[in-house]
Amino acid sequence: MMHFYEPHLGHGLKHDPFNSIVGPRPIGWVSSRSADGVLNLAPYSFFSAFNYVPPLIGFSSIGRKDSLNNIEATGEFVWNLVTRDLAEVMNQTCEAVPPEVDEFALAGLTPEPSRIVSVPRVAQSKVSFECRCTQILQMEDLQGQKLQTWMVFGQVVGVHIDQRLVPGGVYDTARAGHILRGGGPADYFSIGPEQLFKMYRPESGARDLPK
Repeated sequence: MMHFYEPHLGHGLKHDPFNSIVGPRPIGWVSSRSADGVLNLAPYSFFSAFNYVPPLIGFSSIGRKDSLNNIEATGEFVWNLVTRDLAEVMNQTCEAVPPEVDEFALAGLTPEPSRIVSVPRVAQSKVSFECRCTQILQMEDLQGQKLQTWMVFGQVVGVHIDQRLVPGGVYDTARAGHILRGGGPADYFSIGPEQLFKMYRPESGARDLPK
């Protein structure tokens, strides 16, 4: 038996399953700076990478948040990797506080100057992407109605990686200890060696063709 529902009529469950199904998802831990120079740091659960060359990433701001306002004003932001050791402190930066509050200071994190953009990265994070904004798109529904949701895309112009995570020149996701956002009210997942398996793409023409 399958549970079926039309989202506009409600899901009929205790908790909306959509976020749980589309997940777990990497966390967009975005640092930005207001036009007045106030730092902001906030996690976004709708985040991903979208292109190799040039490298493009993006996150969705559901509602007009400080990060969106700051990036509109300055055109810059930094994505910071959240690992298991930073989970609790990342959660502190979820707190809804006024725009004048610096979440770096609130969570006891160190703003480390970036190399290219004016926005600092999180010094405690093992990986950071310095980004310049390429597009901000306000999303629409099937009727063309504007939603209070904005997609923010940025081109990665600088990458910081803890050298311990690139043994032999290959990034080690399992060693890094990434965490991912689940769909429940408090669900997160961690990545470790036990989740790793390898599967290479089939090479073109490598299969034996029928005779």
